[in-house]
Amino acid sequence: MMQLKKVNLCGVNTHKLPFLSAARIKELFNKKAEGDQDVRQELINGNLRLVLSILQRFKNRGENLDDLFQVGCIGLIKAVDNFSLEHNVNFSTYAVPMVIGEIRRYLRDNNALRVSRSLKVLAQKAQQIREKLTGKLLREPTIGEIAQELGVTPEEVVFAYQTLNEPISLHEPVFQDASDPVYVLDLVSDKKCSAELWVEDLTLRQALTTLTKRERKILEDRFFDGRTQMEIAAEIGISQAQVSRIEKAALRQVRRCLQGQGGKENAEA
Repeated sequence: MMQLKKVNLCGVNTHKLPFLSAARIKELFNKKAEGDQDVRQELINGNLRLVLSILQRFKNRGENLDDLFQVGCIGLIKAVDNFSLEHNVNFSTYAVPMVIGEIRRYLRDNNALRVSRSLKVLAQKAQQIREKLTGKLLREPTIGEIAQELGVTPEEVVFAYQTLNEPISLHEPVFQDASDPVYVLDLVSDKKCSAELWVEDLTLRQALTTLTKRERKILEDRFFDGRTQMEIAAEIGISQAQVSRIEKAALRQVRRCLQGQGGKENAEA
């Protein structure tokens, strides 16, 4: 049994939450099926630990745990009200997906990343069409087939499906044992900001400091701002041919610096 810390959520001391055995839960649901509605509250109170254990999955999302606990309790209440022993599964097996689903809906609806209502509706319709076509074709339908049924483009279907993916925090743990946990952030690579490129960028900036003000401006205008030689020439009042000579000489100087040769040639002759 998981050891619960003494934490207050919504004014409830989680350390003192009651625990119901599987036999007692079965007994209470039998009574509920016979029309005894007084057992409903005992079933809810006796399974609050289940909600608390599920909250561990969402603790690193920056959300208020009191809010998530209340939302999880709504899912638990729905599970208690709809569960029947005829389902032939343990109550916890039935309740966990309902609690998680309730919390995820809350996070999705209250997320800073707002998704338009029309996209959500399209995603729901696409799911329904997918299930319908799967039964009809006896295989997984393609995006094109789903799009044709909906009368939209395949790109719209893909975009709508993406709204069903719940954003996760970079600090969400993906693996944890006795050592330090591994977070999503640890597994994300960025080819645009690798250590090697950062060093190269630093070296390039150092090389640019060896140029004159005019040389540096021409290179920055040409390769950072994407301007043409004619545009630069018109701005600084020289010919396009002069801009071309200065640019070539400055590039040779930068290349020598990057190769560690140093030196400086006069580019503005």
